[in-house]
Amino acid sequence: MQRDQLADFLRRRREAIRPAQVGLADGPRRRTAGLRREEVAMLAGMSVDYVVRLEQGRSSQPSTQMLGALARALRLSDDERDHLFHLAGHRPPPADGVARQARAGLVRMLDLLENTPALVMSDLGEILAQNRMSFLLHGDFGRFTGDRRYLIYRWFTDEAARAIHPATDQQRQSRQLVADLRAAAGRRAGDPVVESLVARLRERSAEFRRLWEDHEVGVRRADQKTLVHPRVGPIRFDCETLVTPDLGQELLVLTPAGAEARERLDLLRVLGTEEFAPTPR
Repeated sequence: MQRDQLADFLRRRREAIRPAQVGLADGPRRRTAGLRREEVAMLAGMSVDYVVRLEQGRSSQPSTQMLGALARALRLSDDERDHLFHLAGHRPPPADGVARQARAGLVRMLDLLENTPALVMSDLGEILAQNRMSFLLHGDFGRFTGDRRYLIYRWFTDEAARAIHPATDQQRQSRQLVADLRAAAGRRAGDPVVESLVARLRERSAEFRRLWEDHEVGVRRADQKTLVHPRVGPIRFDCETLVTPDLGQELLVLTPAGAEARERLDLLRVLGTEEFAPTPR
């Protein structure tokens, strides 16, 4: 482990990121152009003290899970992520070991959608980037590793993943997720990543097996759904999906469907502003 070089690399990458790139407000009293350590800690799901010790070269060897979380929080490219693993004394994961990076153009679009929940997904349902409003609405998708990175895997193997959807909408959501994976499997015929994901889902979930055998195919473009937030209640959204030309990534934008939905989303934004108010330096 190259502690000093790891510390310098993390510090420089943190200072190079504008808060807007990760969905945070710049704020009039901010004295640094980059992220604060506490903001990196929040985005990566770790303590501020640990981030400080990493940047000061005083930490123990970080785990691969922590490195993956830091790579996502700092928006590292694949090459930068591999370099981070090398500095920490770990072998970089294979290409599918950490979610692929969201396209730069899609991330810039996330920045523009400051008050609207939006996220970038891979064609297999990995969340590659999300803005601050998505973080407040859905929680931090970056905390998931392994098969749990895939939305469809969590949906069919973990009841808690369905809690944000009303019970009356869950069957339709199940069919949509399977039809979307069917479409991706058709485009990526012979891809071992897709084939192994389908095999594991068939093994774990009888519901998935039944729906998979129906052979429904459909890529989501536009939809309307209700999401139930534990603090502000149900919010009805119009969902628009913008897909890249190669169909490898998509930008999902959720706009409130009606006045009541707008009011609840505004309340969620205010609650989030109070909870994550930046500390002046």
